[in-house]
Amino acid sequence: MPSLYGKEMTRTEFEAVSGANDHAAGVRLMTLEDGVERGIRMLEFRTGTGLRFTALIDRAMDIADCEYRGMAIGWHSPAGFRHPGLHEYEGEGGLGWLRSFSGLMVTCGLDHILFMYDAPADNYVYAPREKVSHSIHGRVGTIPAKLTGYGEAWDGDRCTLWAEGIVRQGTVFGEHLELHRRIEVEVGGNDIRLTDRVVNRGFYRTPHMFCYHINIGHPVLEKGARYLAPVADVVWAAHAEKYEAQGVGYRELPGPRTDFHEQVWQHELAADDNGDVPVALVNDRIGLGMMVVTRKDQFPCQYEWQNLQAGQYALGIEPSSNHVLGQGAARKRGELIWLGHGDERCYDTRFSILTDAAAIAAAETRITKIAAQPDCDYPPPSGDFRPIGGRS
Repeated sequence: MPSLYGKEMTRTEFEAVSGANDHAAGVRLMTLEDGVERGIRMLEFRTGTGLRFTALIDRAMDIADCEYRGMAIGWHSPAGFRHPGLHEYEGEGGLGWLRSFSGLMVTCGLDHILFMYDAPADNYVYAPREKVSHSIHGRVGTIPAKLTGYGEAWDGDRCTLWAEGIVRQGTVFGEHLELHRRIEVEVGGNDIRLTDRVVNRGFYRTPHMFCYHINIGHPVLEKGARYLAPVADVVWAAHAEKYEAQGVGYRELPGPRTDFHEQVWQHELAADDNGDVPVALVNDRIGLGMMVVTRKDQFPCQYEWQNLQAGQYALGIEPSSNHVLGQGAARKRGELIWLGHGDERCYDTRFSILTDAAAIAAAETRITKIAAQPDCDYPPPSGDFRPIGGRS
C-alpha cells in the first residue's frame, strides 16, 4: 500500500482524504508552449513522496526533468528540450545531435550508437543506397512516440502510475525498427521502472545497437560527489594519453571547471547473482543520490561520462549494448546485433532515488558486495575488451 506523509494508507484511506487522487500523486498530459520546446507533449509523474519527473512523448518518451523534494537530479543542458521538428540529424558533420541533448535520460540507437560511422547498406538490397551515414548516437532520441496509454492502475491497495508508447524509426529501403516503451512508478515510491522492447518490423536483416545516456546534474553532482560501481576492470579511458592532466579521476567529482575537456571511461562491471548491475552517483553532503540498475545480459558494457565544464556540468551513467570501440569494431568482432523480421531485444532498467544517508549506505553496501572498485583515482586501463557472446 502507498506510504505517504509517514503513514501507510489503504486505497480507501487514500481516496477518503480528497476528491481526487492527484492531490498527492498522478500522471498527467501537458504540452510545452514556449521557445525551442514549443509543441512538445509531456507526461508529468508525481508519486507523493516528493519525486517528480517528466517523460517527453515527442522525444522518444525519454525522461527529462527529475527532482526529489525540489532538488534537481536530471541534467539540463543549454540545448533545452528542443522540439524534434528543429532537429538536423546530419548537421554539423554529424554532431547536430548535441543541439538536442538534455535531460535525465536520452536514448541512443536504434541501429547505431557512439560516434559517426558510414555503414555498408547492402543488407537493404537497394543499389543507390551504398551506405548508411550515421551521426553521433543515432536517430531514435528525437523521434516522437505514439502514445498508446497512460494513467493509474490499482491492484488492491497498491497503485501504479504508468505510460506506454511506440517509437517508430523507419525509412524506405532501410531499417524499420520500433521501440516499445513502458514507464512505471508506484504511488508512495521512489523507483522508476523502464521496460523497453526493440523489434524489427521490417523484412531486411537490420543492425541494432542501444544505449542510455543517463545524465545527473547539480545538486547531486557537486564537489565531493562519488561515483559508485562494481568495477571489475577499467577497460579504457578516452584521455589515457594524458590520464592525470586535468586532475580528475573516476571516483570523486570536483566542482565545475573552466576549459574542462570531457572524460569518458569504459568499465567492466560485475553483476550480482541475479545478473543485475547497480551504479550510483551519491552526494553525502545533502544525502541524495541516484542508483541505476541494469542487467548484464542486456547491457554488457557501461561507460562513465564526465562533462565537468562550467555551464555544461554533468555526470553520465551509460549502459550500452556494445563496447566503446563503435559499430565498425562491433562488425569485425562479430558483436553487432542483427535482427530479422519479428526479432526483438528487451531491456529492463530501474532508476532508484536514494533519499537519505541510510539509502546511500545501503546502495554502497550492495555495490561493494558485488565487486570492490579500484581504490586509486587513475587505475591503468587494461585494454581488455571482453568478447560479447550470443550475437549473430
